[in-house]
Amino acid sequence: MSRMEDPEAMDLLETLVCIPSPSGAEREAAVFLTGWMAARGFEAYMDETGNAVGWIGEGPRTFLLLGHLDTVPGEIPVRVENGRLYGRGAVDAKGPLAMAVVAAARVGARPGWRWVVVGAVEEESATSRGAYHLVHTWPRPDMVLILEPSGADAIALGYKGRLLLHVRLEAPGRHTAVPEPNPAERLVELWIALRERARSASEGSRLFEQVTPSLRRLAADGDGLREWAEMTVGFRLPEAWPPERWREAIRPILETMGAAWRTEGEEPAWHAPADTPLVRALLAGIRGEGLRPRFLLKSGTSDMNVVGPAWHCPIAAYGPGDSRLDHTPEEHIDLAEYQTGIRVLARALEEIAEIRVRQEPAF
Repeated sequence: MSRMEDPEAMDLLETLVCIPSPSGAEREAAVFLTGWMAARGFEAYMDETGNAVGWIGEGPRTFLLLGHLDTVPGEIPVRVENGRLYGRGAVDAKGPLAMAVVAAARVGARPGWRWVVVGAVEEESATSRGAYHLVHTWPRPDMVLILEPSGADAIALGYKGRLLLHVRLEAPGRHTAVPEPNPAERLVELWIALRERARSASEGSRLFEQVTPSLRRLAADGDGLREWAEMTVGFRLPEAWPPERWREAIRPILETMGAAWRTEGEEPAWHAPADTPLVRALLAGIRGEGLRPRFLLKSGTSDMNVVGPAWHCPIAAYGPGDSRLDHTPEEHIDLAEYQTGIRVLARALEEIAEIRVRQEPAF
């Protein structure tokens, strides 16, 4: 795709990716995005928590398109090469967010509907602060689309849950010739025990139904009088293991070790139904581009885990990009796919605009 085929959509995406916005430092990107929306007919502002919010149209029904402005750390030089835009956030998730803003601007106001686009803050951190602010301050929307990479031909209906575990062990300092394990060695034993507990909870299950642990951090130090070691473990949790249940399942292991521990970032898995007006509209949009639709269940988490359980409305995730590139040094988005995603979503918005009678979600 050449830049001249759709310079406005291309410039939005490239500029947004060029603005660094790691979690907690999204303001410059939010200012740019609200300005872009305001210049194209949106009512746009930054809310109290720093989310970029814009809407078009007035009416009793709200379709919320929820993306995120923040990225993980790591600078990737922004460049266009072989029809791809490289840069941190190109896939996760400024590409899907730019897609939504462009599609909503093109479809414009429709009777009875309000298209609301939000670029949330701190989705990549354990806080999900932007999404929680919406849950606490907004009434329930009629539909929510999470703007995450699924591929232009795919709709994601579910995400696994999450729990982060922080552990610390301390002991009096001693000579390394003493045979008893030191705090670092004991934390390695604890990691192995936790990994085995996850394996036993998941035996025979497909990936979306497994508890999947990951060792995020392991550090050890001392001051000559005491030794200590710290570890952070992340757990991706299926529906059968909500955070509170998994916390109790691992408590005996932690208490046997005598560790000081705490958890954070606890979010349950969420699996949305496929038979909703939102999904049907997305299917129509994908088929309208000559593509064969697919459904996905994702092994990561997203803001769907925050707003899904709170709002219980039709919800799905959609966006251009290959999620296997998330957080990697080679993060990039195919620009032709980005354009396809814009057309798919615009078609879906046209379908949704034709819904006249309120349809309650099948939950």
